Amino acid sequence: MKPMKPIILTLIGKDKPGLVESLAQKVYSLGGNWLSSNFSYMAGHFAGFVEVDIPEDNHQILIDYLHKHPHLTIHSVSADVDANQKSDIVEIDIMGNDKPGIVQELTSTLSRFNINIVKFESSCQSAPNWGSLLFKAHAIVAIPEGFHLDELSDALENIANDLVVDVDLR
Repeated sequence: MKPMKPIILTLIGKDKPGLVESLAQKVYSLGGNWLSSNFSYMAGHFAGFVEVDIPEDNHQILIDYLHKHPHLTIHSVSADVDANQKSDIVEIDIMGNDKPGIVQELTSTLSRFNINIVKFESSCQSAPNWGSLLFKAHAIVAIPEGFHLDELSDALENIANDLVVDVDLR
């Protein structure tokens, strides 16, 4: 059996049916295993990333195959995980009137506490009762072991008076 090694692929391009299926078929045909992925459709484009465990000898074959795809821009990196780093996973939900700078203020606060963002999703939605756009964000972050969540909650709530912040330890 060939030694397996994870690879992470970032994909972006004009959307068309069958892109993910084509990638899944190629990964399978090269003896790989699909570990995790996140894909989105935005303004007519497909964007996402996928982590696959595939024989190291087949990494370049997969990358070359994807570079030949006329609709995609590809970036790849080897997946290296620091197994010694200990952290708790925390979910943060933020909601409030949209205004410029919310994401910058949020990420600046997390950075100040040396907190790593594991996943981040945000959107603006019409909020007729509020008279403006409603900003919503959901973040999953890694909190260093021994960190006090109260400090983070206080700092996030101080970002703006009109934001509702919910921090939950998982």
